[in-house]
Amino acid sequence: MSALVVDTSSFVSYFAGRGSGLLDEALEEGRVVLSPVVAAELLSGTLRPREQARLEHFLSDLELCPAGIEHWFRVGRLRAELRRAGLSVSTPDAHVAQCALDCHGLLLTEDRIFGKIAGAGRLRLAIPYPIPEDRLRRP
Repeated sequence: MSALVVDTSSFVSYFAGRGSGLLDEALEEGRVVLSPVVAAELLSGTLRPREQARLEHFLSDLELCPAGIEHWFRVGRLRAELRRAGLSVSTPDAHVAQCALDCHGLLLTEDRIFGKIAGAGRLRLAIPYPIPEDRLRRP
C-alpha cells in the first residue's frame, strides 16, 4: 500500500467529523506521512491548550516527511517547473506536493490547487480530481 500524505484541508475535515475511510485505513496501517508545514498549519488554529496538546500527541505518532535541504531544493524546482507550465503555487503547497512525490505516495486533499498540480505533473491524488464541489476549499 502507498504512503498517504494528508493536506491540512483533509485533516480539518477529518477532525470535524467529515472524515475519510481512506484516512482511517491509512492511520490504522501506519501509512500516513506528515508534512511539517501541515503540522504547523494545524497547530496555528485557535485551540485550547488541552486540544493543542491532544493534536500534538496525535501528530507526533505520524511518520514525518523528511524535509532536509535536498527536499527544499526539490520544492523550489517543482515551483519553477509549475510556473513554466503557467501555474503559480505557494511554497507551502509545493512542499506538501513534494512530500507526496518524495515518499512515492498519494495526496489526500480538498484543496483545488493540488488538482491543478496533479494535472501538470507527477503528483497522484488519493481521491481523483475533480473533488466533489461540496468538499472543495477555494484557494
